[in-house]
Amino acid sequence: MDITDGALYQNSVKILEDAGKIINCDPNILNRLKKPKRALIVSVPVRMDDGSVKVYTGYRVQHSMTLGPGKGGIRYHMGVDLSEVAGLAMLMTFKNSLLNLPLGGAKGGITVDPTVLSRAELQRMTRRYTSEISNIIGPDKDIPAPDVGTNPQTMAWLMDTYSQEVGFAVPGVVTGKPIEVGGSLGREGATGMGVVFCMEEACKKLNYRFDDTLTIAVQGFGNVGSHAALYSHQRGARVIAVSDVDGGIYNKNGLDIPKLIAHFKAKKTLDGFENAEKITNEELLCLDVKALIPAALDGAINAKLAEKIKTKLIIEGANGPCTAEAGALLVSRGVKIIPDILANGGGVIVSYFEWVQGVSSYFWGEDEVNAKLHTAITSAFHKVWNFSETHKISMRLAAMSCSIQRLEKAMLLRGLYPQ
Repeated sequence: MDITDGALYQNSVKILEDAGKIINCDPNILNRLKKPKRALIVSVPVRMDDGSVKVYTGYRVQHSMTLGPGKGGIRYHMGVDLSEVAGLAMLMTFKNSLLNLPLGGAKGGITVDPTVLSRAELQRMTRRYTSEISNIIGPDKDIPAPDVGTNPQTMAWLMDTYSQEVGFAVPGVVTGKPIEVGGSLGREGATGMGVVFCMEEACKKLNYRFDDTLTIAVQGFGNVGSHAALYSHQRGARVIAVSDVDGGIYNKNGLDIPKLIAHFKAKKTLDGFENAEKITNEELLCLDVKALIPAALDGAINAKLAEKIKTKLIIEGANGPCTAEAGALLVSRGVKIIPDILANGGGVIVSYFEWVQGVSSYFWGEDEVNAKLHTAITSAFHKVWNFSETHKISMRLAAMSCSIQRLEKAMLLRGLYPQ
């Protein structure tokens, strides 16, 4: 597959071009932003528990480092390929620029189903992958983090492997680590918290009360979706449906999210939860709710499905959950979409905080982390909302326009090497 072949990559380029026209971006800057700076494909041989050796394919793509070191997660998933990783790296560039962080955009991953591997196999795979990409990552080069299929334990293995290779502890090489090895308080739920902060601001603009009249459906019950559901529930909203890859559950009166999280952790499934009926993922997306949070994988909402969606507010917890066609159709129907590069920015904001804390060896309390997160993401929200209203364009185009404006200025100031 060519790096530009994937739908996510093509969607990202399309939005880039559309936003570039709005701000009259320098065409040379647009051309540079359409291609990643560096793409690495690595072979990851792993000794399995039965003694056999399986060889997986890993990737790390650095899209842009104009604003600072690369930053972006590592995902373990069967859908990982070069084009997807490149598209996600591009989105990280735009996200970090929009959020006013001194970071570039990167992404990585391995084409694997992590659920079929033992803990020992996962550790061996992670350590070999880290060794293979170690020449292009580092606290001043490129700083990975968790993503789909990875977690704080994965980051601890990555940090240890990199540290073993250089000969001393380097906690700043990754973020999203356990607290005990240099992680930040508030990091685990930061993406979900950022989603809720954006939803609160959108509700104020739309005159929605943030109480039990605010009905919410959440697609995806991983780290982002579960925390978004939990924080919404804690603030008084009524989460009436959630789902995972196997389907969803629904209760019009609201689900008890803390109990549901405990059930999910114990059973590894949403099935069997009390006072809830089963629904499909498509049925969840089409529920008549005040707010919809797609927090699963990209492309979950296509044009055909967009015609059936009833909500007027979508907060994108996942990366690229709406295809370009679906997004345009929804906007034409009056749906307000808070785009991924803004709505799910909480994770990278607190990752930046973790990196800062690690470099300075001075750590903050969770309340301080959440307060700083609130300031950063709501500032970005209002910048995007005001740009959208001024130029009469969608929030997605406004977010991209604000992001590219900052990148364009920085790239023009730095110039092109060599001339």
